[in-house]
Amino acid sequence: MVLIVNYLFHQAFISFRKYCLENESLPVDLHIIFSDVIAGAGHVDNLFSYFMRHSKQIFPHLECMDDLRKISDLRSPANWYPEARSLTRKVIYHAGPTNSGKTYHALKRFLDSKSGVYCGPLKLLAVEVFHKANEQGTVCDLVTGEERKCGSPDEIAASHVACTVEMTSVNVPYEVAVIDEIQMLRDPQRGWAWTRALLGVMADEVHLCGEVAAIDLVRSIMVTTGEEVEVYKYKRLTDLDIERRALETLNRVQPGDCIVCFSKNDIYSVSRQIESLGHEVAVIYGGLPPGTKLAQAKKFNDPDNPCKIMVATDAIGMGLNLSIRRVIFYSMIKPTMNEKGEREMDTISTSQALQIAGRAGRYGTQFSKGHVTTFKSEDLPVLERLLAGTPEILRQAGLHPTAEQIEMYAYHLPNATLSNLMDIFVSLCTVDDSLYFMCNVDDFKFLADMIQHVPLPLRARYVFCCAPINKKMPFVCTMFLKFARQYSKNEPITFDWLCRHVGWPFNPPKTILDLVHLESVFDVLDLYLWLSYRFQDLFPDSSMVRDIQRELDSVIQMGVFNITRLLRKSDLATGIDIETDDDERGIHKKYKRTSKLLKEKFGKFE
Repeated sequence: MVLIVNYLFHQAFISFRKYCLENESLPVDLHIIFSDVIAGAGHVDNLFSYFMRHSKQIFPHLECMDDLRKISDLRSPANWYPEARSLTRKVIYHAGPTNSGKTYHALKRFLDSKSGVYCGPLKLLAVEVFHKANEQGTVCDLVTGEERKCGSPDEIAASHVACTVEMTSVNVPYEVAVIDEIQMLRDPQRGWAWTRALLGVMADEVHLCGEVAAIDLVRSIMVTTGEEVEVYKYKRLTDLDIERRALETLNRVQPGDCIVCFSKNDIYSVSRQIESLGHEVAVIYGGLPPGTKLAQAKKFNDPDNPCKIMVATDAIGMGLNLSIRRVIFYSMIKPTMNEKGEREMDTISTSQALQIAGRAGRYGTQFSKGHVTTFKSEDLPVLERLLAGTPEILRQAGLHPTAEQIEMYAYHLPNATLSNLMDIFVSLCTVDDSLYFMCNVDDFKFLADMIQHVPLPLRARYVFCCAPINKKMPFVCTMFLKFARQYSKNEPITFDWLCRHVGWPFNPPKTILDLVHLESVFDVLDLYLWLSYRFQDLFPDSSMVRDIQRELDSVIQMGVFNITRLLRKSDLATGIDIETDDDERGIHKKYKRTSKLLKEKFGKFE
């Protein structure tokens, strides 16, 4: 709190000094006091009342600081969920590495229960559980940010639900809840969703699946709810061998190899080189639609398909069942975002190394033993050190301000922007930092600033700013702004309107930039579907949008299948180097030609 007070005082002092020095006509009484001080007839303390008045104008929350502190007191998040606290929940932690069967045991209890909810980190995992449950005779519904699907043919709500963790209901009672990848409590952006599910889900049994590193934190959090944690530890079901030699050259790739890269540029480069050696390649990275990822995985897994090599980002770490014999780390350096939202280039963590390497030799596939190595010889000792270590113990779980809390702030600060309200909330909030941290809100504030000039009710503005979009994709951001403007005018965003703006019908990509643009269009359609479940009256055509999204997925699949041909055409036609940032769906375009040529030829991608 002392740091906050010092910061506010410093900012107020700078603003007051600027006001006094640059204002051509100061108030008469203030001008007289300055004259007295200069003449030695007054004291500088006489300026204090004017300083305070100015401070309250630029920081209006100083007038209601006590009320705001009460609203942003986050020291007891367990008390936010009285329905869950009214239950005596049994908490079971299934701890183990990748390929240890921990999720299998939790899901078995989910499928055998009278009612249940599965909370997964990815849409792909929720969809997988949805299909598995229905195939095994347990009627299950699917709920993600962009999709609702009934498992029953008569559209009656099922007693079982597979959902993404952000969509977890804290108002519906279940017999069993499964929260997957619980160690993501620590995620700087999304950790709040796991904290909410852990504290708020109304289930007699709560099964947690994750790393051993999160056990102590979960136990400490459960002390605040009065619940005990029962822990089951699992070992890896197949052996994992660290090879003594790095790959060093792509000439040495073998069937069942997966080369893991941490940038799209490397994905493109490596896949092209391998195909030039006569191998067919499957490609998977974060920005691809789920259907395209599954199609590439199916091609790679099919023993009768000639495609035996995969090139992928760490997107393979979760959500896909792959028959990989050997994982090869093309690099051990990955761009990441720290807790302040700043980009860093750093060696991957022990947790990430274990998660990715663990994909080799998956139990139940044709490879009963997994292998792992690096591409560069100098990286092999780094890999050995990481895999010999244990993941860092989790210390804190994420929290995030709710819409209700921000609305109460707005009541006290009616003239503040949503971005400023969020800033003030983060600066004033009180968190039990022995257990929790405030998640990074930079993406939220970015969207809030983007649509600040658009007249929207506060609740609608908050919902728009929660949309899961990548701020580094210009076309997606442009469409987000257009959606907000249409909504503000109370004009429905119809199928025809959307088609005009995204260029439907879609043509197969001719260059890599065409493919990148189509990936952006897919995300725009995802955004429409996300908004359609929150504002159904103004986003009315979700079924037709889903139809063209499936069509677009097929077009993108065609592009990825021919990715090396697209790369060749891109090189010949444009001379473009493509680099990626930390967010795998974002892509930065670096052109070798002049800016004039860029605007003439590729303006549509801006």
